[in-house]
Amino acid sequence: MRHLTHSFAALAACAALLTAAPGVQAQSPFPAKPLMLVVPFPPGGPTDAMARTLAAEMKDRLGQPMIVENRAGAGGNIGADYVARAEADGHTLLFGTSGPLAINASLYRKISYDPVKSFAPVIQVGYLPNILVVNPALPVKDVRELVAYAKANPGKLSYASSGNGASSHLAGVLFNSVAGTDLQHIPYKGTGPALNDLLGNQVSMTFTDILTALPYVKAGKLRALGVATAARSQALPEVPTISEQGYKGYDVSVFFGIVAPAGTPTDRVARLNQAFAEVLNSPKVKQMFAAQGLEASADTSPQKLGQFIVSESAKWKDVVKKSGAQLD
Repeated sequence: MRHLTHSFAALAACAALLTAAPGVQAQSPFPAKPLMLVVPFPPGGPTDAMARTLAAEMKDRLGQPMIVENRAGAGGNIGADYVARAEADGHTLLFGTSGPLAINASLYRKISYDPVKSFAPVIQVGYLPNILVVNPALPVKDVRELVAYAKANPGKLSYASSGNGASSHLAGVLFNSVAGTDLQHIPYKGTGPALNDLLGNQVSMTFTDILTALPYVKAGKLRALGVATAARSQALPEVPTISEQGYKGYDVSVFFGIVAPAGTPTDRVARLNQAFAEVLNSPKVKQMFAAQGLEASADTSPQKLGQFIVSESAKWKDVVKKSGAQLD
């Protein structure tokens, strides 16, 4: 009996030590509460639609609902800053794009976060190809003819953008750089007004996302000259890329990626990555995203997204410098 008493006492002491020692405590479950997916743009746009499509499918994978919250402003910087400052526990995520995750650090005079250092990459969702479209009145059928026409008529061709520093503006800056043209930039307050003037032949061309351009191209109201990505678009497979028409490496697609605050535990990042990858590979979501013109990423690892953010940040830093654009 005395031996049993000592044994129980020893077991109790061990249990107390295990409970007290932080290194051997059972890890708290993840996720332990609803997750928040921050969209740094207003509701209703393509980024918001993609985020809501993903979030709706996550509860079955993680056991907790994922709530989309729009925190718009400053080209995505407000939402990105919010997530950068959030607790690094994996429950607050950013559905980021090329703007807040690559371009804005060079475009804005003051920015409160670092796209490389402030976040833990989770997964690259995919990219939305940009496309070069012209008014059909312009007597060119492909990119080579456009470049020849522009050089024969210096200063006469213009391209519309949705505003200074927008991807549609920087796409033209990069094109002028690689093609040796001097297309004149005409900024507008949004994609809608820019397209209206292009359709009315007030400007010659624009670089816009394929989802926006597709209905006009199909209706013959705009002519597609080239896709601004490394590979052809599934939505317009007959249109060659600008790169394959002689301007190697020209790529100005808008990418979408999910990141968490820096310092988020790697096991939680891995859990999130696995869940998002399952959703992205589901036939339902693949079909929905393909209908929106989104091209899937070949590599969905966190490491690949991290490398991509670094390379894109470097590329756009140079383009922004050439453009002279600076925003407060």
